[in-house]
Amino acid sequence: MPYLQEKFREYGFKFHEAMSARVFSDGDDNTLFEVDVFLQNGDKAMLVEVKTTLTTEDVKAHIARLEKMRNYADLHGDKRVFLGAVAGVVMTSNVKKYALKQGFYVIEPSGETFIIIPPNGQPKEW
Repeated sequence: MPYLQEKFREYGFKFHEAMSARVFSDGDDNTLFEVDVFLQNGDKAMLVEVKTTLTTEDVKAHIARLEKMRNYADLHGDKRVFLGAVAGVVMTSNVKKYALKQGFYVIEPSGETFIIIPPNGQPKEW
């Protein structure tokens, strides 16, 4: 997702680092969870789930992933705030509304690029 860091600046986020396919594992190299796109700076990180077709189940799975991230961070003394975003080429209006209601940013295609829709009210923080 080119320009994702730049687009999030429009919402006041200055992410200095972006990684795709970020894997989090335990001390024995067992994969705990994966993040499609991981944006971070010193005090915040954004976990982005990317799907061709985004479903309600994908949104629920991303909530669980963010809860795992919070637990993982707490175990490692990481006090940053974690935020979530979901991206889909195809999504129904119900899925989009559900994701926004859960406090996620929604990323969807728009012409040659994409747009980011902020969540209803404040974004959820983990």
